[in-house]
Amino acid sequence: MKTIKIKNSSKEFEIGKIVCVGKNYAEHALELGSVVPEKPVIFLKPLTAVIYSGDKITYPSFSNELHHEVELVLMIGKKVKDIDIEEAETAIFAYGVGLDMTLRDIQAKMKKEGHPWTIAKCFDTSAVLSEFVLKEDYNLSLEDEIFLSVNDKERQRDKLNKMILKPAEIVQYISSLMTLEKGDLVYTGTPKGVGIVNKGDVIKAGIEGIAELSAMIV
Repeated sequence: MKTIKIKNSSKEFEIGKIVCVGKNYAEHALELGSVVPEKPVIFLKPLTAVIYSGDKITYPSFSNELHHEVELVLMIGKKVKDIDIEEAETAIFAYGVGLDMTLRDIQAKMKKEGHPWTIAKCFDTSAVLSEFVLKEDYNLSLEDEIFLSVNDKERQRDKLNKMILKPAEIVQYISSLMTLEKGDLVYTGTPKGVGIVNKGDVIKAGIEGIAELSAMIV
C-alpha cells in the first residue's frame, strides 16, 4: 500500500490508480517535435512506480536517456464518472508535486513502432511525490510557478496557466473515459525544459505555495 501525506497534518490517504496527461503544455509538445494533440494523451503509472521526496530514483539498465518532468498532481476526493466541469472542480481534494521520470529513448522507439509508452513511463521509481496540501487550504490561482533544477541549475520554470487543459477540465475529461475514485492521482503534464539526468544528479522541484521535493538518481 502506498499513501499520500497531507501537509501540516497526521492524515494519510491510500493511493488508488495514477492517471497521467501528456503534452498538456504546448511548448513542451513542440520541444519534443510533436504537434499539440486535439485531445489529451492519457496513460497510467502503477503503484510500484511511487517513491517520495528524499528517496532515490533508480536508473533502469535498459535505457540510456532518462528525462525529468515536473508536474502538478491532483488527488481525487470522491468517486466520479461522466461529470460536468462544476463537479470536476469539487472532485479535486488536494494538490501535490510529482516527477514523471521518462525513458525518452524507449519512448521514441515505442512511438516509432506504434506501440504504447508503457515501458518508458512505468518503471520502478518513475513517480516521485511530494506531500500534498488540501484544496480547502490552498487557493490555486494558476499564476503559481512550477519549477525544477538539476544539481542546483534551473531547467524548468513556468506558470501553471500555460496548461492547455486546466485541472477541472482534465478531471472532467478523464471521467468521460474511466471512473475516478477517492485516492486516485492525476499528473497534469509538464512545461518546457525537460532534459537528461545521470546517475549522481540531484533533482529539486516544486510549485510555489504547494510543496517541494528532491531525489537523487542512482
